[in-house]
Amino acid sequence: MTTKTSCADFVQFFRSWVSDPLRVAAVAPSGERLARLMTQEIEPLDGPILELGPGTGVFTRALLARGIPESALTLVEFGEEFAVRLRGRFPEARVVQMDAAQLGQCGFFDDAPFGAVVSGLPLLSMPPSKVTAIVGGAFETMKPGGAFYQFTYGPRCPVQKSILESLGLEGKRIGGTVRNIPPAGVYRISRQNPLELSIGGSKYRSTREGVGISGLMPEAGNADTGRPEANA
Repeated sequence: MTTKTSCADFVQFFRSWVSDPLRVAAVAPSGERLARLMTQEIEPLDGPILELGPGTGVFTRALLARGIPESALTLVEFGEEFAVRLRGRFPEARVVQMDAAQLGQCGFFDDAPFGAVVSGLPLLSMPPSKVTAIVGGAFETMKPGGAFYQFTYGPRCPVQKSILESLGLEGKRIGGTVRNIPPAGVYRISRQNPLELSIGGSKYRSTREGVGISGLMPEAGNADTGRPEANA
């Protein structure tokens, strides 16, 4: 990426932050060092890969550098301004403009389960019900051994322990960098136990008996305030 492109991305990101700081939650895109940490465990054989809140494509480029084919990437982006740029920048990837909290209900991704999910959404700025919907929905789209990668500017896992336990998940810090604005840590969230595959794909089940992801979704009208590469 050229310096000119980097400046253009910064300007677009900053303008988006000014217009809606809760949705974007960061004044600049994530740095390349953080992008490498977020994608360090993902291999080409893990594909297809789902990215949530790709924004200007910093993590997307890191995935491509890891050898992931562009055609194996699905980019879920809520902001129209970012989605348009992503389609032009990564024409072989599937770019879907939607609320990430609807992952478990939309049925768009039943054709092939993902091997990993990379998230740039600001989970810390979201209500617990929305975090549950996003993370739980992501695991509905994943293979049994898949992992959810999330960064945060906070001192601990951005997904509350109670949410992890209710979904049968666990979080582990796998790295951090001070060479980012601001400094950030990276967490791998994975299933505590292997899950069975249904005919339609990898269907997640909550550890709370009788509770599916649809029962954990936020109330209607609770828009996706999560923005890419932000205060996760």
